[in-house]
Amino acid sequence: MAEKLRVLVVDDDENINKLISLYAEKEGYQAISVFDGSEAAKLVHTQHYDLIVLDIMLPGLSGWDVCREIRKKDNTPIIMLTAKGETFDKVLGLELGADDYMVKPFEPQELVARMRAILRRSQPAEEESTDVLRFDELIINHVDYTVRYRGQSMELPPKEMELLYFLAARPNKVFTREQLLEQVWGFDYFGDSRTVDVHIKRLREKLGDTDGLNWQIKTVWGVGYKFEVR
Repeated sequence: MAEKLRVLVVDDDENINKLISLYAEKEGYQAISVFDGSEAAKLVHTQHYDLIVLDIMLPGLSGWDVCREIRKKDNTPIIMLTAKGETFDKVLGLELGADDYMVKPFEPQELVARMRAILRRSQPAEEESTDVLRFDELIINHVDYTVRYRGQSMELPPKEMELLYFLAARPNKVFTREQLLEQVWGFDYFGDSRTVDVHIKRLREKLGDTDGLNWQIKTVWGVGYKFEVR
């Protein structure tokens, strides 16, 4: 029997924490509850989790700080929870490396749908194509979710990896933000087009200057993005 996927639920509201854990376990995941940011930061450095549901307002360390600590260690998918609906909170969470966000109050079924979508895409599937994409100084392996850039392994969260692979596998084809949301995040994603912009920005920052190479992630103003190969 395959091991259950492990979901770490970090929220100091006991009722919300128990509700998320209950729905996660109904979905077949193993839910581990934590109510303090400092404790969560310790756990992510000593144990493996397949997904982390992370509230922003926490005792001890804030959700922002916990997210930073997680990203120092690995690329475990993160869904951030916030009681605010401001754009700043959403964008900051994505900038720090979160894969998705939800604003409280939320429907548990919607959260589970997002968890399911992220976990489905972050778990390498045996039936995935064995194609390896090769460009100047860049190798993208979609089977084992690895990227080598300028001779070095490049650590990318699942969504950044999916977005880079999707664009690179279709060189010179332009995609709107809505098309990228649909193809990379899936029909059950409830976010907005700014999610794509933030992930593109993070990829560009990690790739740095690509002027000397025969490819680049290019903005097509008024339309969207493409992986341009010259």
